Amino acid sequence: MAKASTKTVPARSCPVAAFQKMISGKYKLRIVWDLKDGPRRYGEIRSGLLRGTEGSAEITPRVLSRELKALTASGLIDRKDFGEVPPKVEYRLTRKGKSFVPVVAAIRDWGDRKLSQPAAFADAAE
Repeated sequence: MAKASTKTVPARSCPVAAFQKMISGKYKLRIVWDLKDGPRRYGEIRSGLLRGTEGSAEITPRVLSRELKALTASGLIDRKDFGEVPPKVEYRLTRKGKSFVPVVAAIRDWGDRKLSQPAAFADAAE
């Protein structure tokens, strides 16, 4: 008599929820967008995040480090440590990260079309 398989198939999570969890955070999309043109060092990423943000406080080193670690853990970016003194570290998009750039571009284009009017911001806040 053949024994019935008791192997369970893992439940598949919702891809939208998984995506949302991967990119949650205030700066992750902007970091990926800034890295689309090539590798950047920590200071370049930080100054890039400060461009075009009216009235926002500077990103703290702790928050930026946390965002970069999370993006590295998710496989979107790669961290290269040159092992020099003073420390030189560079961040670049992985293949997975590069495949994500068109998604961010679509979000950016949508925002440019739909959120460029002052009334759109009021609607979005409701």
